[in-house]
Amino acid sequence: MPQRPQVPAAVDARGPEVTADALLRDVAAGDEAAFERLYDRLGAAVFGVCLRVLRDPDHAAEVAQEVWLDVWRTAPRFDAARGSARAWALTTAHRRAVDRVRAVQAQRDRDQRDLDAEPRRPFDEVADGVADELERARVRDCLGSLTATQREAVLLAYYGGRTYREVADELGAALPTVKSRIRDGLIRLRLCLGVTA
Repeated sequence: MPQRPQVPAAVDARGPEVTADALLRDVAAGDEAAFERLYDRLGAAVFGVCLRVLRDPDHAAEVAQEVWLDVWRTAPRFDAARGSARAWALTTAHRRAVDRVRAVQAQRDRDQRDLDAEPRRPFDEVADGVADELERARVRDCLGSLTATQREAVLLAYYGGRTYREVADELGAALPTVKSRIRDGLIRLRLCLGVTA
């Protein structure tokens, strides 16, 4: 029986068995195709490390993107004698994710210090309640000055939380008609309330 020829583990930079270390060396030489293959090979692991540290997929995706920019820029510094390309990329991901956690916490601490440093304003619950009720009464009066169709559209959109499309569907009116009713109603409300700008 004839023997099959043995294929080496790392054929070349374009072969399917090339190692992550070899791909990273090619990336260091500016090979974009090698970068794509390295990303395909390690992308999920890098994202996974970021997600484990950050616990938020959006933040993890952001940090993973930063990691891949770092990999592209700093690939020439990779030293295979100190570890594998996989370990290098995952360590970079972990460090970046931890840095993001620290940065977010530092921002929260700064915000809290700013809040704590603000002078406390005296709070008069009764006066604020009366002012709020007077403001609500003014708005009710001004809503009463709108036409019935304008008032209905404005109430559905702004107090009912509906989109223009949902208001149009509920009122059985065309979308441009509803938009016009709401726009005209808001103009009349502004004039009635004395709001400028």
